[in-house]
Amino acid sequence: MEMHEIQYFLAVCETRNFTRAAEACKVTQPALSRAIANLERQVGGQLFRRERTLTHLTDLGRLLRPNFEEVVARAEAAKRTATSFLNLERAPLRIGVMCTVGPLRFTGFLVDFRRQRPGLEMSLFEGNCGTLHQMLAGDKLDAAVLAQPDTYDEALEAIPLYCERFSVAIPPGHRFGEWRVVPLPAIASERYLERLNCEFATRFDDLLAARGLDVNVVFRSEREDWIQMMVLAGLGICLMPETLPVFPGVMTRPLCEPDVIRSVSLVVPADRPRSVALRHFIAAVREYPWPTCPPKSTASPLDQTIQRGG
Repeated sequence: MEMHEIQYFLAVCETRNFTRAAEACKVTQPALSRAIANLERQVGGQLFRRERTLTHLTDLGRLLRPNFEEVVARAEAAKRTATSFLNLERAPLRIGVMCTVGPLRFTGFLVDFRRQRPGLEMSLFEGNCGTLHQMLAGDKLDAAVLAQPDTYDEALEAIPLYCERFSVAIPPGHRFGEWRVVPLPAIASERYLERLNCEFATRFDDLLAARGLDVNVVFRSEREDWIQMMVLAGLGICLMPETLPVFPGVMTRPLCEPDVIRSVSLVVPADRPRSVALRHFIAAVREYPWPTCPPKSTASPLDQTIQRGG
């Protein structure tokens, strides 16, 4: 049965007159009568009983009326849902954020995007690099904010957002606090706190190994807050991205010799169909004025003398 046949049936129920029902539905009376007759053939019985100027429902018509009303109501609800979704009203968007990416720079974009698309419903999911890759592959995320030292898989498209350098986090009163920048070789003599979720951990190991150096790891943890509390307690130092939130009292100094700079990107599956919400999100990401990459550290001879303790 066709939707318009059901709508014509309900119009006759309301008006109790075929002529008035046809006027309400903006069709001719013969067209409405044919549609009702076709509907009666499909259900196998008469729906209306005509008496002079009024039309009455048969027992079958009264029985089926609630079902037909529900069909129309569900169809209208589906249409409203689709319209809202296409207009980004309550359209869902699932974004993963790597646990080592701080909110400082990304929050500004979210404020700007929310102003443009206030009806969109965005959910943020935190995880390490491997977990978010798996969630993207399993279609549990629409996109993810990631950073990694290597190139991304061909199945993923990476849209660069911003760059940030790594810093050395130190406790109050530490000797590095008097330095403008901290060269990588200097950390080899320090007690080191290893951030297990750091995607650049292997890169740091390679850089130290190339210089014949190693670090004295005294604690390891996946928790950024635990690492920073241990830094604050004077248990050691750590390397961390410059935009991670820092506990009050923890000091940071830029890492140099070499500078280690990572690129934070929005990563999306390359070949998967993209929802309207995701397409708008990607367009906003491309248009947003992200900070430019920081310049490499430079130090004068006096700075170098200070860095090495005089």
